Amino acid sequence: MSQTKKTSFLRSPMGMASAVVVGLILLLAIVAPPLWGTQAATANPANLLQPPSPEHPLGTDGLGRDLLLRTLVATRTTVGMALIATACGAAAGLLLGALPSVMGARAQRWFSAVINTWLAFPVLLLAMLIVILMGTGTVTAVVALALTMTPSFARLAQTLSSKVGGSEYLAAARLLGVSKGRQFTHYVLPNIAEPVIVNVTMSIGGGLLALSSLSFLGVGVQPPEYDWGRMLSEGFEKVFSTPTAVVGPAVMVVLSGVSFGMLGESLASYLRERTRGRALSAAKLGPAPATETVELVDVPDDVLLDVRGLSVSFPGSAGWVRPVQDVSFTLRRGEIVGVVGESGSGKSVTMMSVAQLAPAGAAVTAQRLSFDGRELAGLGEKVAAHAIGTDIGIVFQDSLTALNPALRVGTQLAEVPRVHQGASRAQAHQAAVDALDSVRIPNAAHRATLFPHEFSGGMRQRALIAMSQIGKPKLIIADEPTTALDVTVQQRVLAMLRKECEDSGAAALVVSHDIAVLAELCQRILVMYAGRIVEDVDVRLLAQPEKLAHPYTRALAASLPDLETDRTKPLATIPGEPPDLSKPVVGCGFAARCAFATDRCRTETPTLREHPHGGLVACFNPQDGSHPGPNAQYDDAGSPLSDSQDRKAVA
Repeated sequence: MSQTKKTSFLRSPMGMASAVVVGLILLLAIVAPPLWGTQAATANPANLLQPPSPEHPLGTDGLGRDLLLRTLVATRTTVGMALIATACGAAAGLLLGALPSVMGARAQRWFSAVINTWLAFPVLLLAMLIVILMGTGTVTAVVALALTMTPSFARLAQTLSSKVGGSEYLAAARLLGVSKGRQFTHYVLPNIAEPVIVNVTMSIGGGLLALSSLSFLGVGVQPPEYDWGRMLSEGFEKVFSTPTAVVGPAVMVVLSGVSFGMLGESLASYLRERTRGRALSAAKLGPAPATETVELVDVPDDVLLDVRGLSVSFPGSAGWVRPVQDVSFTLRRGEIVGVVGESGSGKSVTMMSVAQLAPAGAAVTAQRLSFDGRELAGLGEKVAAHAIGTDIGIVFQDSLTALNPALRVGTQLAEVPRVHQGASRAQAHQAAVDALDSVRIPNAAHRATLFPHEFSGGMRQRALIAMSQIGKPKLIIADEPTTALDVTVQQRVLAMLRKECEDSGAAALVVSHDIAVLAELCQRILVMYAGRIVEDVDVRLLAQPEKLAHPYTRALAASLPDLETDRTKPLATIPGEPPDLSKPVVGCGFAARCAFATDRCRTETPTLREHPHGGLVACFNPQDGSHPGPNAQYDDAGSPLSDSQDRKAVA
C-alpha cells in the first residue's frame, strides 16, 4: 500500500514538477555559495554595468559583479530566511494554538483571546513596529515574518486541536495520569501533523515573497549582504537602461514562490487521496456495468414506487465497484416498508439513489425506476430531481449535520414553502411553526427561532420529520432516523413518523440496522445483504422465525432478544463477516456464512422468487420446509423439478 501511495504522488504532474524545482532550489542554496560566492562578491572595475554576454548572461552590476552568479548565490540567504521564519512561526503557532487543548478551559479562553487580538493587528503595522524596535537587517526581517505567520498557524492549530481536545482517547489519557507534556507531544501533535505540514510547505512560498518585499523596501537584508529582494531594489534604479538587472532575482522569486505553493497543494491532494483511497476516473473506467435484464410488468395503480434492476456503481482503483446490485422492489401508496441489514449492505445508498441523491461519482442504472407513474430511469440527475419536486421527503440519519448550523430551524423549514410553493416570508414562517407544532415540539413559535445546536437530539430528529412533511410528500425516506437516540425518544420518533404517514397518506421507506425498530413500525421488511435484497417478508413473520425462509433473515431474528430469552446463554450471533463488495461477489453473498450453503450457492446467484409465506426470497435452500433437498434437480430457470421430472432428468 505504501508503495502505491508513493507512486501515485510521483505520477502527479504538478507534484513531480514542483518537487523537482524545489529540489533544485534547495540544491542551489547548498552548493552555490561555496562554488561562486567569492566571485559573486568581488568587484571588477573593468566590467562595470556590462550588458548580457556569453561571459555574463545577465550582465554585471555597478561594481562589475556577475548578476547571474549573485542571483544563484543569493538563493541560500533568501530560502534560508524563509525556512527559518516559517519554522519559527509554525512552532510558535503550534504552542499558542494547540498547547491549550491539554491545559484546560481557562487557558483555552486566554490563548484564544491572544490569537484573536493578534490576527486583528494589521500585518504592515506589526512589521513597522518591529523595524522601529530592532532596526533594519536580516534578523529583523526574519522576526517580522515569523511574528506575522504565528497567528495564522495558531488559528489552524487551535481549530485542529479542538477536535482532539474533546476526543475520548485524550480523556482516557488524562484519566490514566498521562502528563500534559506527553499529551501534547503524543496525542495532540500527531493527530494534527498532516494539515500543519501542508500549510507550512505552502507558507514557505509566501514567506519568500514577503521577505523579498521587505528587502526591496529597504528594511530587510542590508549591504554588503544581499538576497533576491535586495537585488531587485538595486536593479530597479536602472531598470530602463539595464532591464536584465531585475530578470534573475524576479524569476527566482516567482519560480520559488510558485513551486513551494504547488508542492504544498500537491501534498494536500496526495494526503486526501491517501485518506480516501485512490480511484480511477469514470472516463478511464468506461461505462458502468450494465444492469441485468429483469422481466418488466405493468405497474398497478396502487403502486407508488416500482424499482427494477437498480444498481449503483462507484469508480475504484481497479474498476467499477458495485455496492448495490440488481435491486427490485415495490412500494404501495400509504405503505410503510422497512429496509434492514448489516452496515455496508447497501441500504442507504439504495434509498438515496431512489431519491436522486446518490453520492458524488456514483453511476446509477435501472431498468425501471417508476415513481407515481413517472419514469425516472435514464433521466439526468437534475431533470429527475425536478420531476420529483417535493413529492419525496428525506429524514437523514444524523440530525445535527443534516440541519444547517448557521440557520435557525424555522428558517430552514420555511425554505420549502418559499422555494417550491411561492409562499411569502410570513406564510412560510407560519408553515414552519405549524410543522414543528405538528410533531409535538413544545412552544413551536419560539423553537423556530433557535439554532439546531439548541435542540436536543430527539427534537432535532422530530424537526427533520417536520421538514420532510412540510412539502406534503407522497413518499418519506427515513435513513436510520433513531440512531443515537435513547429508547424513550426512539419510541416517540417512531410514533411521530407513523402518525405523519397516517395523517398525510404518505408511504415510507425506513432504513435501519435494528430489526426490532422496524418490527414496531413497518408492514413489510426488505432484508438486504451484500448489496442485494435477499428477502421481502411480512413483518408479522418476525414473531414466527420458523416461517422465515432466508437463513440470514432467520439469523437476524434469532439475534433479537426478548423477555423469554435464556439469559444464561450467550446471544445468538452470525459467524464470519460480510463479503468485500470492492471485489466481484460470485454466487450467493451469504454462502460463506451459511450453514446450509451448497456448491450451487457458491457459483450461482439466487434471484427473488415468490414464496409460500407470501413474500419473496432469494435462496436456493430456504429453511422453512420448502427446501427441495440437496440432491434436487433444477430447470433452466433455476426452479426445482418434481420427482417425476427428476427421474426423467437422471434417465
